[in-house]
Amino acid sequence: MRSSNPVFSRRGFSRDNGGYAGFNAGPQAGAATQGNPYATNPYAEPTNPYAANPYATGGPDLQHGAPQAPAQPGRMTMDDVVSRTGMTLGAVVVAAGLAWALELPVALGFGAGLVAMVLGFIQAFKAKPVPALILGYAVFEGLFLGVISQVYNNVAQGAPMQAVLGTTAVFVGVLIAYKTRLIRVDRRFVRFVMAAAIGFVLLMAVNMLFAVFGGGDGLGFRTGGLGIVVGIVGVLLGAAFLALDFKQIEDGVRYGAPREESWLAAFGLTLSLVWIYTEMLRLISLLSSD
Repeated sequence: MRSSNPVFSRRGFSRDNGGYAGFNAGPQAGAATQGNPYATNPYAEPTNPYAANPYATGGPDLQHGAPQAPAQPGRMTMDDVVSRTGMTLGAVVVAAGLAWALELPVALGFGAGLVAMVLGFIQAFKAKPVPALILGYAVFEGLFLGVISQVYNNVAQGAPMQAVLGTTAVFVGVLIAYKTRLIRVDRRFVRFVMAAAIGFVLLMAVNMLFAVFGGGDGLGFRTGGLGIVVGIVGVLLGAAFLALDFKQIEDGVRYGAPREESWLAAFGLTLSLVWIYTEMLRLISLLSSD
């Protein structure tokens, strides 16, 4: 996994500073929660004293048995999420297409990847989403993806298109599994995914250091049979992050998150899809070389 994807550190709709519903969200100042059957955080356990949801103002959601915020001006809707995600992914695709068509040098592509990493981390740790940062990340990440896609295509002809199809299949599969509740996002799921992602990133960083200073393939986590196993783990982690994204979006819409949070949802989805795509590229190239 590339370090330019800070997905493992993003906070979604959870804000520790009295903001939005999430795993650490406490009751909003002055909010009446006692006696309100719809004021519970769907992430929280029943015994959690911080389970109040600051968004809960409406009646029950008939499908999920959870609160559904009435449509209000300035509140996030699914249309907002779809349109922002379309803009962000569109910027990635257009930039990648330009990088491919112009045959940008590899060094320039990795420079763009470095810029994308910086912009991504800045946004990940900001209190509010900044559309300019998110779109800037998308453009530079797209340039990077266009360059490495061409490199992988030279190694394994057709690998980029196969990676796109594979990423799409993972997205659709996780969405269906989430909507049918085959995947249930709860506290335990989030703790496991975050711990696995941090361990995965640290392991890949150590492997890269050994490769840079020791030469060769480092510890061998990106080549041969072990590389295939690591690639599969990387794709599965990306799929788990998609499930977290879907949960954050569902709760943001249900509880009336501010409309600006749709940019954060688009950012999270883009990070997860980029993660899956890059892991797919590596995995396909390894499978093709065997």
